[in-house]
Amino acid sequence: MSTVALMWEARAVEGRGNELLEWARAQVLAREPVRREVLRGGQDRVLVITWWEAVEGTAAELPQLPEPAADLITRAVHRWRFESVEVTGG
Repeated sequence: MSTVALMWEARAVEGRGNELLEWARAQVLAREPVRREVLRGGQDRVLVITWWEAVEGTAAELPQLPEPAADLITRAVHRWRFESVEVTGG
């Protein structure tokens, strides 16, 4: 097994960052990840990272957050998938 991190990032329409943040926090995935972290950044950006256990070297289907309503965001959501290579620290 390996750890996979899915990153979801969106930029809200100016002044609607808190609304996008609350929308992201309210999303329920088809199943629970090992860990889920929601972050906010400048320019009304919201980042959600979920960690999953998956079979190493496979492209396992994992639940992802959907696209928010088009009038809430300035562009399409950006998504990235990473597989853990090394963990240090505690």
